[in-house]
Amino acid sequence: MKAMLFAAGLGTRLRPLTNDRPKALVEVNGMSLLEIVIRRLKKAGFKDIIINVHHFADLVIDFLRKNQNFGINIVISDEREDLLETGGGLKKAAWFFEDEKPFLVHNTDILSSIDLNAFYQWHCQTAAIASLATRQRDTSRYLLFKENTNELWGWTNIKTNKYRWSRRASIVFEKRAFSGIHIINPRLFDYFPEENRFSIIDVYLKAAKEEQILAYPHDQDIWLDAGKPEQIVEAEKILPNIL
Repeated sequence: MKAMLFAAGLGTRLRPLTNDRPKALVEVNGMSLLEIVIRRLKKAGFKDIIINVHHFADLVIDFLRKNQNFGINIVISDEREDLLETGGGLKKAAWFFEDEKPFLVHNTDILSSIDLNAFYQWHCQTAAIASLATRQRDTSRYLLFKENTNELWGWTNIKTNKYRWSRRASIVFEKRAFSGIHIINPRLFDYFPEENRFSIIDVYLKAAKEEQILAYPHDQDIWLDAGKPEQIVEAEKILPNIL
C-alpha cells in the first residue's frame, strides 16, 4: 500500500518552534511529528511513501537518510522552488501512484489513533473515488455530507456564512470536520485543474458533482492537530496511546 505525507508547510502557526526546522521535525517527547506518522503508516502496512518538502527541505531529507528511511521505501517530492498547496502537491506526486490502486494521504501535523489499515480496507469495499476521515468537532470550516449516505454535498465557512455546493438539491445534510487523513483513487487526478497550485478541497467539490466521495466518521478515536505550540503539550499526553 502507498501513501503521501504532506510535510512542505511553512509551519507559521508553530513558531518559534519552526524558526530553525520544518514543522515535520518538531518533536513530541523526543520524536518528530514526521517519525510518528511514518511509524504509524508502517505499522498499518504502508511500505511505499512519498513526502513533499519545501521549508527546511534539506533537514527532512537528512533526517530520513540518517534513519535509513525507517526500513521502507520513501521518496521525496521536491517543492523547494514552489509551494504547491495540497492539490498541487498531489498533482506533482501523481507519478508515484501509477499502479492505479487507492492510496492514503496524511497531514504530518495530525496525530490520531485511527486504524489506518481498517480505513483503507473500508474504502476499498466502496465505489467512492475518495473517502475522507471526519469528526464532529468545533471548527470554522465544515464539509457537508448527505445524511444517511455520508456522501459529500458541499462545504461551508460558518464565520463568513459562505456555502459551496457540489449538487443542488433539497436534502438534510450533516456538518463534519475534515481530519486531514484521506484515501484517494487515482481516478481523482482526472478532475485536477491545469494549474499547479490549488487546494484538494476544491477538487473534491468538483468531483462530487459526478462521483461518490464519502465521509469516514471516526469520532471514537484520539485526534489532535499539533499545529500550535500549546498543542505540542497535548500531543505529549496522547503519544503513548497512538503508537
